[in-house]
Amino acid sequence: MISKRSRVEIYIDVLNAIRHGVHKPTRIMYKTNLSWKPLMKILNSMMEQGLIRAEEEGNRTTYWITERGRNVLNYFKEAMSLIEIK
Repeated sequence: MISKRSRVEIYIDVLNAIRHGVHKPTRIMYKTNLSWKPLMKILNSMMEQGLIRAEEEGNRTTYWITERGRNVLNYFKEAMSLIEIK
């Protein structure tokens, strides 16, 4: 049985997707396996926290990871390397 991802895991997945070059919301949605409404709530929450920033060009929005977002990813990467999950 596959368990659901935690909110933290979803945030990490979104940050990783953006960091690895997926900047458009639809592509982020597909890469992270989320539906539109939950993704938009997460992106808005992450912008409020300063983890990502949005750039609007006409009617297109692209998302970019901030330095704070990179720090969060590094922190969790380090924490996961210290924990052995079975």
